[in-house]
Amino acid sequence: MRGKTHLAIGAAVGAGAAAFYSSDLSESHMYIGIAAFSALCPDLDGPSILSSKITKVSKKIREVALWGGLLYIGIILYLWLTGKPISPLAAGGSLAAVLIGLTMKQGVIRNALVSAVGLYLVSLGTTMEELWLTGLGVFVIIAPWLKHRGMTHTVWMLPLWWWLGLGLEQYLKLDGIAFTAMLGYLSHLAADTLTPSGVKWLYPLMKKSFKLKL
Repeated sequence: MRGKTHLAIGAAVGAGAAAFYSSDLSESHMYIGIAAFSALCPDLDGPSILSSKITKVSKKIREVALWGGLLYIGIILYLWLTGKPISPLAAGGSLAAVLIGLTMKQGVIRNALVSAVGLYLVSLGTTMEELWLTGLGVFVIIAPWLKHRGMTHTVWMLPLWWWLGLGLEQYLKLDGIAFTAMLGYLSHLAADTLTPSGVKWLYPLMKKSFKLKL
C-alpha cells in the first residue's frame, strides 16, 4: 500500500484519538501527527514516503562520487602526461570515489543516511536523558537494513511502539499518546494485510503471510 494511503489512515486514527482523549483543539495536531508518523514507520525497512527525499539525496551522492572521481582521474592523467607531480593520496582517493560510484547501490546509501538520522536521535535522546527517544533512534538505525515487510511488520513491534509512545506521553504530559502511537503503527499492518502480499504478523516464528480480501 502506498505511503500516502498509510499517512491518511494514520491521520484519521490520530483525529479519532484526539476527539476521544482531549477536548482542546490546540492539542489535536499532536495526536494526528504522532499517529500519522507511526503509520509510516513500518516502511522504514524500504523505500517509503519517509525516505523518498533521502533516496534522491543518495542518488546525487552516488553520481557525485562517480563523476567527481572520473574528473579527478582525468586531472591526474593530465598531470602525469605533462610530467607534473601527482599526490598518491589524491590518486587513491579519486579511484576510491569511482569504485564507490560504481559499486554502491543507491539503496545502501539511502539506508546509511536513514541510519545517520537514527544516530542523531540516539545522541539527542542520550543528551536529554529521554530513553524513548534513544529507543526510537535505535529503531531508525536498524530498520532500513531489514527485509521489507519483515520484522517491522510484525505483532512484536506493537508493544515496543507502545513503550516508545509512553515515554513521549510522559514527556508531553498528554493522555493517550502511547495508545495513539500504537494504533497508528497497527493501522499500517492492518492496511497491508488487505494487500495481495499480506503481512507476516508472527515473523520470524511463522513465515506465513496473513492476508484478507475485501
